[in-house]
Amino acid sequence: MRRDNKLIFEKGAKGRIGYTFPDENIPNYRIEEMIPQEQIREIPPELPECNEVEVVRHFTNLSKLNHSIDNGFYPLGSCTMKYNPKINETVAMISGFVNLHPYQPESTFQGALELMYFLQQALAEISGMDEVTLQPAAGAHGELTGMSLIRAYHDDRGDIKRNTVIVPDSAHGTNPATAAMCGYKVKEVESNENGRVNLKVLKKMLNNDIAAIMLTNPNTLGLFEDDILEIQKLAHENGTLLYYDGANMNAIMGKIRPGDMGFDVLHYNLHKTFSTPHGMGGPGSGAVGVKSKLAPYLPVPHVKKDEERFYLDYDIPKSIGKIRGYYGNFNVLIRAAAYILTMGADGLRSASEIAVLNANYLRNKIIKRFKIPFGKQCMHEFVADGSLLKKYGLKTLDFAKALLDYGIHPPTVYFPLIVHEAMMIEPTETESKETLDHFVEIVDKILEQAQSDPDKLKEVPYTTPVRRLDELKANKDLNVRYQK
Repeated sequence: MRRDNKLIFEKGAKGRIGYTFPDENIPNYRIEEMIPQEQIREIPPELPECNEVEVVRHFTNLSKLNHSIDNGFYPLGSCTMKYNPKINETVAMISGFVNLHPYQPESTFQGALELMYFLQQALAEISGMDEVTLQPAAGAHGELTGMSLIRAYHDDRGDIKRNTVIVPDSAHGTNPATAAMCGYKVKEVESNENGRVNLKVLKKMLNNDIAAIMLTNPNTLGLFEDDILEIQKLAHENGTLLYYDGANMNAIMGKIRPGDMGFDVLHYNLHKTFSTPHGMGGPGSGAVGVKSKLAPYLPVPHVKKDEERFYLDYDIPKSIGKIRGYYGNFNVLIRAAAYILTMGADGLRSASEIAVLNANYLRNKIIKRFKIPFGKQCMHEFVADGSLLKKYGLKTLDFAKALLDYGIHPPTVYFPLIVHEAMMIEPTETESKETLDHFVEIVDKILEQAQSDPDKLKEVPYTTPVRRLDELKANKDLNVRYQK
C-alpha cells in the first residue's frame, strides 16, 4: 500500500539487508564499469528491505499455497495430471542445453537438433503418423496448427467448398473453438445411448461441405469409440479428414495408434501424456503429427537429417509458415524425450495399462456411491453423476470444494455437458492402490457429512488460503492485481 507517497510493505523494515555487493573498490566489481551508465538507476527502486531468512520463508510459504501433483492426489479428468519424474528436470538443466541460443550456427547445436529429431521420430512411431512438428506451444495451439494444416490441404486441392467441421457433443471445448478460429462452421454430432458417436446421425451429416471430423479416442467419457474404423471409412470416402485430439493418449500408448485407426492429423499434449509440466498459459508443448499427405504443409523450420548432420529445413514451399517463435519450447521437449527414453516401449505400454487399471478400480468403487451413466468399464477416466447430492440441497461444486479440505484436488466438474452434475475422474498410472482407497474414504466422509450437516458443506473449503469466491463476479469483473 502507499502512504505519504511511499510504498509500505507487509514485510521488512528500513535498513534490513539480505545481500551485500562486494566492495566497489575491488577493480573487478566496479559497478560503473560493469553496467552502461544509461542503465544505472538514479532513484533506488521501491522494494521491501528484508533479510535473507525473511525472503526464503516468504517464498517457501508462497509455494505451499499451491496444490500440485507433488503434494497431493490430483484426479483432474481429461487433464492427466500425472507425476513429472525429477530425472526429466535434471536432464533439462544440463548446461549444454540451458545455455543454447536460437541464433547460434546450426553446427554448434547439433545435439539439440538430434534430440528434436529423435523426439519427432519417437512421437511419429508412438502415434502411427509419418511426420511431426514440435513447434506448437500448447495443446490448443497444436489444435490450431492441425486445423490450419487441414485448411491448407483442402485449399491446395481447390476444395474450398468444405467449410464445416463436425465435433461430438462430448468434445473438449477447444475443438469447436479451434475450428471456428480457422474459419470453419461447427456442427455437433450427438452421442448415442452408449456414450459414443451416433453413427446413424453422423452418416446423415456427411456431405461435400465437411472438411474434418474432430474426435478424442477414448472420448471425454473415458470410452473407446468402437466404431472408429467405420467412422474413418465414412469420412475418407466423403473426402473428409479425421482430426485426433490427443488429450487422452495416456490410455492407449503402446496399445493402439491413432494413425492405425485412420486419423490424418493429431496433436499431442506432451504435458499430459509425456510427463512434462502443464503450461497453464506458459511454456507447454502441443506437437502435431500428420500423415504424409499433410506433410507438405507443416510449419517451418522442420528438423531433418542428412548423411553428415542435422539441420533446420525452411524449404517447404506449401508450408503454413511459422506458428511459433524459433523452434518450439525446447526445454519442454527435453523433458518429453527424457521420459520416452527412460520408459522405453514397454514402459509406455505399461503406463497406459496401469492408467486404465487404476481408472477401472476407482470406477468400481465410485459406482457404489454415485451413478455412472455410460459403460460397464472405462479407459483412463470416467464420468460420475453427482445428482444424488441434490436431495441434501447440495451440488457437485460443494462436493468438489469439500475435497480441498482433505488435501485432494477436485476432479473436473460440470464437463462433459451431456452428464448432469458431472465429475470427470482420472487417477492416472502414477497413483498407488493406497492413494485410490484413501480417496474413496474421503468420498465416504463427505457423503456422510452431506447427510448429517449439509449446511456446513455449503461453506467449504475451510483450510485453503482463499475461501469460496464469487465466481460470477470473478468472471464478469476479473481483477488479477494484488492489493493489500
